[in-house]
Amino acid sequence: MFKFLDPRLHLLPVSLKSNQTASSTMWRPRSGGLGMAAICYVAVDYLRHLSPTWHRRLMRVLWSLLALVAVSRVPFYKHWSSEFRSLKAFVASMVFMLLTLLLEAGCVRFVTVVLGLDWHTDTHPLPDTGQWFLLAQNEKLPHALVEILRARIIGLHHFLMLFMILAFSVLFDSVKAPGLGLGARYMFTMAIGRILRSITFVSTIVPSPRPWCANVRFGGYSYPHHWAQKYYVPYASDSNAIRQVLQQDIAFADTGELLGGYRPDWGPMSFLIDFLRPTPSSGSWYNLLRTAGGGCNDLVYSGHVLVAVLTAMAWTEAYGGFSSGFVWLLVLHSAQREIRERHHYTVDVVVATYAGILIWKMTSFLWSAKDTSTSRRVNVLEKIHSRLTQAAKDDNIDEVRELLREVELVSLEDQKAPSKNMHLLGSGIVISAIIIVLLALVLTSDG
Repeated sequence: MFKFLDPRLHLLPVSLKSNQTASSTMWRPRSGGLGMAAICYVAVDYLRHLSPTWHRRLMRVLWSLLALVAVSRVPFYKHWSSEFRSLKAFVASMVFMLLTLLLEAGCVRFVTVVLGLDWHTDTHPLPDTGQWFLLAQNEKLPHALVEILRARIIGLHHFLMLFMILAFSVLFDSVKAPGLGLGARYMFTMAIGRILRSITFVSTIVPSPRPWCANVRFGGYSYPHHWAQKYYVPYASDSNAIRQVLQQDIAFADTGELLGGYRPDWGPMSFLIDFLRPTPSSGSWYNLLRTAGGGCNDLVYSGHVLVAVLTAMAWTEAYGGFSSGFVWLLVLHSAQREIRERHHYTVDVVVATYAGILIWKMTSFLWSAKDTSTSRRVNVLEKIHSRLTQAAKDDNIDEVRELLREVELVSLEDQKAPSKNMHLLGSGIVISAIIIVLLALVLTSDG
């Protein structure tokens, strides 16, 4: 397309030539150390099980050190312009993720209460070959190794913190800027994963591997919702009734008078009553959503493993190296614990793994570790193609130099020295991000 430029390559600025001849498709970090930071954080936090006193002391020191180091790098960071361009996507992704978490909480509450507490107690867990396998390995593996597999080394808040360490490392040029773009991709991917998860587990209700869970955590009605009384209960166990409903394709059974429930006045949100099944002591609809937690059904697929896989995928693409292998080992440890402790069936862990990988691969438009400077220069060249052609035909060397200078500036625009206002705004972004991190870790510290 630009063959006419070949005899005039000597006109290109030196930096542009070097970029064209030696540009890499992948961005390379300037500094390392993220792997050690990840190991230190996981190790110090594990002290909560060994020595709570030392855990409290060292975590305060570690948090203070990480915050101070991050803030101290603000004046030296050169990519604030690209961070500001990603700010809208970051905020939009965060709002989108919060809305999907609210939707997921409503779905969790619905599948937990719609069949009543008696169903949870009486329905047996499904056979799970993954659980059988782990129990068999407990008999064969060395006791020390089994204890390591049982240990609560890694949890949900650890994976969130590992991602925060990764995202903040843009301040040290360890990860390709913008950090807000990486954060936007992480939250957007998580939101998509949560929507797909909610659609999946609300479609077919699967009994929990822990039959006692609903009675302990939720309480409420022992009998099913009137929808389940009419469309599920008469056909749940009677093979003749199942055969007839298949033949007639209509709910033919006479259920008599259906049992109802408490119906508070929630104003415009009263449409949620049939989904959330409140009791007189439940409080507002928001309180029911806030306390939904992880539910007491098997939720296909595992949300914990989804977060773990997304963190590992982000770490692998953004940083790579041995530390990404360490993060994947943590994912495997967390996944087998989900099965071992019967928080999920094996199928939930398997589906969460490939769902997280595939969804992450589909969202590179928000952030990518690939060096996009070459494609951006090509886009600018395409825009000035006609002007550059005319200047070359007219032997207007000054015009050619000026047009090529525009192309070069595309690569340098993110490396301009930040102004004082940019430093102030950047400090605000870093402090706000630290506050968000603290809130996220506090809200997920119980898993």
